[in-house]
Amino acid sequence: MKKNFPKNFSLKGIKIAIDCANGAGYKSGPKLLKSLGAKVYNIGVSPNGLNINNKCGSTFPNKIKLLVKKYKVNLGISLDGDADRIILCDEKGNIIDGDQIMAMLALRWKRKKILRGGVIGTLMSNYGLQNIFQKEGIKFIRAKVGDRYVKEKMQKNRFNLGGEQSGHIILGKFATTGDGLLVALEVLFSMRKGKKASELLNMFKPTPQILENITVKDKSIIDSSKCKKAIKFASMLIKKKGRMLVRKSGTEPKVRIMGESENKNLLLKCIKIVKRSIK
Repeated sequence: MKKNFPKNFSLKGIKIAIDCANGAGYKSGPKLLKSLGAKVYNIGVSPNGLNINNKCGSTFPNKIKLLVKKYKVNLGISLDGDADRIILCDEKGNIIDGDQIMAMLALRWKRKKILRGGVIGTLMSNYGLQNIFQKEGIKFIRAKVGDRYVKEKMQKNRFNLGGEQSGHIILGKFATTGDGLLVALEVLFSMRKGKKASELLNMFKPTPQILENITVKDKSIIDSSKCKKAIKFASMLIKKKGRMLVRKSGTEPKVRIMGESENKNLLLKCIKIVKRSIK
């Protein structure tokens, strides 16, 4: 992994907290960071076969937040059980999701002429991410939720960066799949000249988001003409001021309505229109 970076890349003088989720990265994570000279504080490094992802790791970021504040580190790294996802925490204790990480990487890669084509996000990527890419002239395409769909779109469009809000990020410059440690190194490489995580990983202001989960008897209700009409009308109202996403849950008898907009009243109105057509 270190071979992807210059030989003089050093983390000497940098303090890092890492939560390995009692999973795949429990040994390689701390070892890699220490070998680059960082002072490392680690948790989630005692797997027993049952405690993987158990109130730790990227799906439970409060743990890394507490560790960052306790040891006053430069960066907090939180992996998931199989170490292909990453959530970060800046030196102030702010949780950094995959959208902010991708924004920073895309803008940096564009400056360095590394970015190829554009960026693949998903239907759940924040509207603020879409806006900053539009402003910076970076092509942005949404895939269905799931890393396999991100990868497919990356291959189809020949893009070398893609990922999800959940922290599953594919760095096509180095790999064909997500790798939390690789993403961590790329972020740390960007910080090597004394840049603070709170400045580097704060590329855009996330657009306020409302998510409603409605329990239904039949998820195909969203395919009815009444529901389709309501979704179309709500999407038309919020167009260019935000966005709406209505989808069936893949695991539960629920319909998920997600809306994003700076205009909260408009957002609530649009969600209400869709809800009425379902209930």
